[in-house]
This record gives sequence, structure tokens and C-alpha cells, in this order.
Amino acid sequence: MLLLALDTATPAVTVALHDGTRVLAESRQVDARRHGELLLPAVDRVLAEAGLKLDAVSDIVVGVGPGPYTGLRVGLVTAATFGAALGVPVHGLCTLDGLAHASGLTEPFVVATDARRKEVYWARYEAGPASGSAAPRTITRLTEPAVDRPADIADQVAGVPAVGAGALLYDTVFTGVRREGPEHQSAGALATLAAAKLAAGEELPAPQPMYLRRPDAQVPANYKVVTPQ
Repeated sequence: MLLLALDTATPAVTVALHDGTRVLAESRQVDARRHGELLLPAVDRVLAEAGLKLDAVSDIVVGVGPGPYTGLRVGLVTAATFGAALGVPVHGLCTLDGLAHASGLTEPFVVATDARRKEVYWARYEAGPASGSAAPRTITRLTEPAVDRPADIADQVAGVPAVGAGALLYDTVFTGVRREGPEHQSAGALATLAAAKLAAGEELPAPQPMYLRRPDAQVPANYKVVTPQ
């Protein structure tokens, strides 16, 4: 296996290569406005670091969000294009699951990312023991990803261990936030999680975007058509 993982659902543009055993190379740049500009150079960079060519990739995994519309689509379209060009399967994984995998937490916890509009994308998780000495610990998502105003979920998250940029941003609500935990997505963590699931024979979700709300760009009300009908 040579797994190419990428995620643009958060401000982090992140790419990694995983050989089924370990992460061979990883890149992460945090810039919420330059996903399209930064992603392909990051792919080139991790391939060069690993001393491999793109045609060696056997599988692709992409973070499907939840995330803002424009940034999320950059990763999804790039993954789909690579998959079609190489003739390899493209898998999806929830972006929040990657952050959960990287958290290192062993008790029930929350992952929250910044959804803008004074909202967060979030979900609850629990961690179980690893199935073997070399196996990653089991992370189980207990709730479906959601988008909410922090004040509306205060009773559910107050005092609960939490990681992610959303929890850091609204730390008066996420009072159990772990500042040493991951703030943004890591493609290395996403790749490690995907590789473990594929090795266990699990079928990963399709690479379909998880938006949870309508895009920011909207057709203006009372829009007047000026072209001939």
C-alpha cells in the first residue's frame, strides 16, 4: 500500500504519504485563503521527500469535512482527479475523525473546528484500547458531526476534554480544552487512521463532501436577469 492522504477542510492544507506501516512524509501549511494554491505543491513536496512518484500511489484518502464550502472542495476535487488519472480508489474520512485520532486522549472527548459565522463543527468521541501492541488505539465517534453556535451546546461540552481550533477559539464554552492537543488537521493522522481501517478490511466512506449548511455565496434576492431569454 502507498496511501496519499490530503485534507483542506480546515485552514490547514495538509498532505501525507503512508506505506501501510508508517507515515513516510507529511506537509502542513495553515492558510485559510490559499488552499488551491498550496495543495499541489504540497503533494509534490511529500513525494519528493519520500523519493517516490505519483504513479506509485495505490490508494487516496481525503478529508470530507465538515468544512467551509470552497476550501473543502479543493481537496475533494484534487483527490477525485488523482484517482481518475491513476485508476486507484479514492476514500473519504471525516475530518473530525482525523483530529480525534491525533488527540492522544484516552477518556471521552470532543473535537471542534472553526465553522466561521460564530459557529463550530463538532462531534463527541471515546477512545478504546488498541487491539495489539503495534495497533493504533480505537477511536469511536459517538455523535454525528454537527454545526452549532457554541452557546447552544454549552451544557453538552462544558468541562469535557476538547481539542481543535473551535474549542480553542471558544474556550469559555469548551472549558475542558486541551491546548497541547492538535489545533488543525494532520494528513498524517488521517492516513494512519485510514491505513488501519483498510488493513482491517473496513470499507471507508465515499469521498462525498460533508457541508452541514449552505455555502456562503448566495444568489442575491430579487436578482434581475439582464441577458436575453
